[in-house]
Order: sequence, then C-alpha cells, then structure tokens
Amino acid sequence: MKKGHLLGLGIIAIAIVIIMTSIGDASSYETFTTAKEMKQGGEDKAIHVVGQLKKDASGEVTGLKVREDKVSFTFMLVDNEGVEQEVFYNEPVPADFTRSESVVVIGSYKNDEIFIADKILMKCPSKYQETEVQAAGM
Repeated sequence: MKKGHLLGLGIIAIAIVIIMTSIGDASSYETFTTAKEMKQGGEDKAIHVVGQLKKDASGEVTGLKVREDKVSFTFMLVDNEGVEQEVFYNEPVPADFTRSESVVVIGSYKNDEIFIADKILMKCPSKYQETEVQAAGM
C-alpha cells in the first residue's frame, strides 16, 4: 500500500475511536434520587436531571431566589418522580427561564441539601404553538 492510503486509514481509525468514545460518554437522564445515590457511591461525574420548575396552583413559578448581585440564583426543580430539589446555578437567570416547559440541569451534589448545576438547558414553549392550534381549527 502507498503511504497516502495508510495515512488515510489511520485518520479514519482515529475518527472512529473518537466517535465511539463520545457516544460512550453520552449521559442519560437521572432523577434526584439516583443522583444522590451516585454521589454517595463516590461518582463525581456530571449528572443530567430533567424536571419542571415548581409552580403554585395558579401556575406561577415558586422557589426562585435571585441573589442581590444577580449573578447567581437558586430554584426548586421537580424531577420526573415528583422529588423536589433546590438547585443552585452560579450564573444569571437565563432569559425566559420561568416560561420553560422543562429544565435539564447538568451538575452534581456537593452535599445532600443542594444540587449544584454547572449548566442549564431549557425547553421553552414554541412561539408558533398558538398559531398551529388556530390553523388546525380552520
């Protein structure tokens, strides 16, 4: 074989290894209960927990506490098992945070009381949702 062919095969092999390792690191969603168990078991990797913001009977978000300096905040998140957990995020409140349909927090427990989020992903309601409903009714 030519050196060019060997080099090409080597690059393809490296790309396959990189893709396989990134797929292996893909995290699944956990609950706060399993996240605590993982922490107690000594696992310190980032954990993905999906849930909804805690709301009162009228649908208003409750438990959101923005610090005076507005560069960090805490909020209450209810996971898919109904477990409520206070979450701390050391960044300003994202735009449309209170309007999000669901929230994914990526982080870990530093102690049993509070979940520290390194990153927050939000699924916000679509701005086209109302238009689609009206169009479907015509």
